[in-house]
Amino acid sequence: MTWTNCLMNIRSFPSASSQTNAGSPCEHGTYEHEGRDCCRCGIGNKVKAHCVTNLQYGQCEPCEPGTFRDHLSQETCEPCTYCNHQNENLEEAEPCTPPRNAKCRCKPDHYCIGDKENCLLCHPCAKCDAKGIKVKCAGNSNTVCNEEIKGGNQEKIIVGIVVAVLVLIIAAAAAVFIWKKKCRSGGEVIASGTNGNVELQPLRVPVVDLQPLIPDIATEIGWKDMKELAIRSQVPTPTIENCQLDHPGDSGEQTCKLLLIWVEREGREASNRLIEMLNQSNKKAKAEKVMDLLLKASRANAPA
Repeated sequence: MTWTNCLMNIRSFPSASSQTNAGSPCEHGTYEHEGRDCCRCGIGNKVKAHCVTNLQYGQCEPCEPGTFRDHLSQETCEPCTYCNHQNENLEEAEPCTPPRNAKCRCKPDHYCIGDKENCLLCHPCAKCDAKGIKVKCAGNSNTVCNEEIKGGNQEKIIVGIVVAVLVLIIAAAAAVFIWKKKCRSGGEVIASGTNGNVELQPLRVPVVDLQPLIPDIATEIGWKDMKELAIRSQVPTPTIENCQLDHPGDSGEQTCKLLLIWVEREGREASNRLIEMLNQSNKKAKAEKVMDLLLKASRANAPA
């Protein structure tokens, strides 16, 4: 269905003389503007002009191609989500229409590492080769291959796992010892401020799906810094304002909504870009807290 057909299918708004079953001329309810109760425009439309008479419609206009509005009576439409981000392995499941945003899904032989209903990043499915497939790759689950281990080998495998764990513990302890030794000798120091603060070599930012972490990250960043970050990333001002209008008085929800929009725009490099921009804004404490969340998520998603 073309965008023109979508616009033609959006029902026209009733005139002031038409009445609903409840006896009101406003089919979708009302909103207050300058002391007047105006009739709400339906979804897929934006308010071009407010009413001049109580319980009347103002001027409602369908969203332009490439935008949508799934809430009633907003003055702007939101940009559609695009499923063609480079290296995201996504394809369009449902097109964007005036009353509904587009939905993305993974390409064939890929699975989603986050919410499969609103996937932002897909990974290639694992290959089982001669082992054979036990559980097929689908949704947000990777391929599970058949086990090659026979009953008689289980004890050897357990011993091997224990030895491997001990080796990892020893290696980790050695790494910590060497790192502390370098810190004491100044080997890891790359910058020193006039107040005596010392910065160490930064950790590498893991590439993870930020969607499940959005509530926690939004709590750490806060609305003020999230808004500043969005402005620096050239997120349209109406989009930022809509986040406030959709959740009046709830800065937490406003921050979550704006962060989700920002993550969709940044794509695969969102986690790295987020840490980079927080550091550039001299929000190093917040960058460290967000980094902790990313590292925990990366370790949790690492294969056993």
